[in-house]
Amino acid sequence: MTVGRLGKPDRSESFGEGLLGTILDLAHELPPHRVGLVVAETVGRLGGRSPQILLQDYGQQRLVPLLAEGLTGGEPLSIDGSEAGRCFLTSLPVELALADGVRVHVPLLDGGDQTGVLAVTLDAVDADDRRLLRRIAGLVADLLQTKNGHTDLFFRTRRSEPMSVAAEIQWSLLPPLTMTMPRVAVAGVLEPAYDVAGDSFDYALNGGTLHLAMIDAMGHGLDAATMATVAIGAYRHARRISVELSEIYLFMDRAIAEQFAPDHFVTAQMLRLDTTTGRLQWVNAGHPAPVLIREHRVMGRLDSPTTLPVGFGGAQPQVSSVMLEPGDRVLCFTDGLVEEHESGKEQFGEDQLIDWVNQLEKADRSVRAVARDLSHTLKRARGDATSDDATLVLLEWRG
Repeated sequence: MTVGRLGKPDRSESFGEGLLGTILDLAHELPPHRVGLVVAETVGRLGGRSPQILLQDYGQQRLVPLLAEGLTGGEPLSIDGSEAGRCFLTSLPVELALADGVRVHVPLLDGGDQTGVLAVTLDAVDADDRRLLRRIAGLVADLLQTKNGHTDLFFRTRRSEPMSVAAEIQWSLLPPLTMTMPRVAVAGVLEPAYDVAGDSFDYALNGGTLHLAMIDAMGHGLDAATMATVAIGAYRHARRISVELSEIYLFMDRAIAEQFAPDHFVTAQMLRLDTTTGRLQWVNAGHPAPVLIREHRVMGRLDSPTTLPVGFGGAQPQVSSVMLEPGDRVLCFTDGLVEEHESGKEQFGEDQLIDWVNQLEKADRSVRAVARDLSHTLKRARGDATSDDATLVLLEWRG
C-alpha cells in the first residue's frame, strides 16, 4: 500500500482502476447497443484491438459474435474445435499466437454462469494484461446480464434459427442454464432448443440449501408451455414461503387442477440439497427416477415412492433422502430423453443413457461440459430425432 505525506493511503487513480472505472462509471445509464463501444474503448487503452463478444447460441453449438458498434463481427464459431470454444468449455483463458500478435480469449463469467467469451488481440501479453483482461471480462459479463432484461439485442444474437412461441415462453421462465458455486454446481440443457414446449426446470440457492425442480407438462405447443408456466410459478411461490417438499407438490397440484381440464397433468421432480452435509431429499410425481453418479460411474437410480402427476390430486407424497459423497452427481431428465426412437425401431432406453453417461463422465470435466455433451451425444445417438422435449439437469455436490 502506498502512503501519502499525511499518512493516508494513496487514493489517486491507478491505470487499472481507470480501465475498470470506465465501465463502472458508464454502466448505470449505458444503452445496451453501446456496450460494444465501452468494451472497445476499455481494451483499446490496454493496447487491444479487434474486440469481440461471443455469445452462446440457444442450441449450445456455436459462439456468435455480438454485432454492435465498436465490436468486430465475423462468422459464428463452433464451440467444439475452436480456441474460443475451448475457453468457453473450460472457463479458462486461451491464447492463440498470430502473425501480428496474440489473440486472447477470456471467459465471460457471471455468478458461476458463463455468458460467452471476450476475445481481443494484443501485440504481446504479460501477467498484468492477463489480470486486467480477466477483470474487464468479469465486469462485461455483469454488464451483459444487467442489460439483458432491457433489450432484445442479445436474444437475437443467440438465435441461429426461428423460435416457436412456446419455446419463447419456456426460455423466459428459465434460470441461468449453469450455476457454479464452491459447494454445488448445476447445469441444464433443453432440447429441441427452438421448439421446446412442456419441459422446464428451476433452481435457487438459499443460504446453504439448493432447491431444484424439473417438470414435464403433457402435450405440445402453447397448451404445454402454459401449463409449464403455471407449474413453475406455483413451485416458486411454495418454495419462497418455505414450505416442505411434500407441501410444494400440493401447491403445484392445486394450481394445475384449478386452471386446466381434469385430463391435463404435469410430471415433476422436486429436490432439496443441504450443501453443508450433502443430504439430498426429493419427491417424485410420476417422473423418471434420477440417476446417481459416483466417481464418474453410474451407481444406479434413485428410486422412491411416487405419487400421481401434478394436477391429478394425488396423496401427499413421501419424501425420500440419501447422503451424497463429495463429488457425487445426480442426473435428472424427462422421459423424452429415453423414450425417443427412430421410425420402426425400439426406444432409445435408459440403458443407452447410462452407457453414454459412463463414457462422457471424466474427472476433469465440469457439469456444464458433461451436460452439454451428453445432450448432444444422445441426440445424435437417436438419429437426431426429437419428437418430444428432451431435457436434462446435472447436479454436483462438491462437498
